[in-house]
Amino acid sequence: MPSSHTKIYDYAEELMSTPRAHLRLQLSQDKNGLNLAFEGKTLAECYLSSEGMLAGGFLAKALGVSLPALGESVTARVSTGVLFRAIGVVGLDFGKEESYVLLDRLLEEADVQRGGSSDL
Repeated sequence: MPSSHTKIYDYAEELMSTPRAHLRLQLSQDKNGLNLAFEGKTLAECYLSSEGMLAGGFLAKALGVSLPALGESVTARVSTGVLFRAIGVVGLDFGKEESYVLLDRLLEEADVQRGGSSDL
């Protein structure tokens, strides 16, 4: 899903191809936006634009972490299943109404997979 507000690297697909229970991901913010990485390799970027930062906020939510401050980073320890959903969130086109239906589903599934609580 090519997008002008984000970039998803091939390495993300490669990493998700082998199921793992624990990945130590780094979400960092710099003057260009947000960067998600694993062991120093970039998985996805959310550019500094309104849609990019919207995607970045939802990315952090899917990972179960707060947005890092400018120049800072946060660590998320998640499974490849959660990463799959987080990458799916980043690839959504927030200019389309239908994306929000998918967003809700992806965030809900990521929360369940992280062992989060449910309002049900």
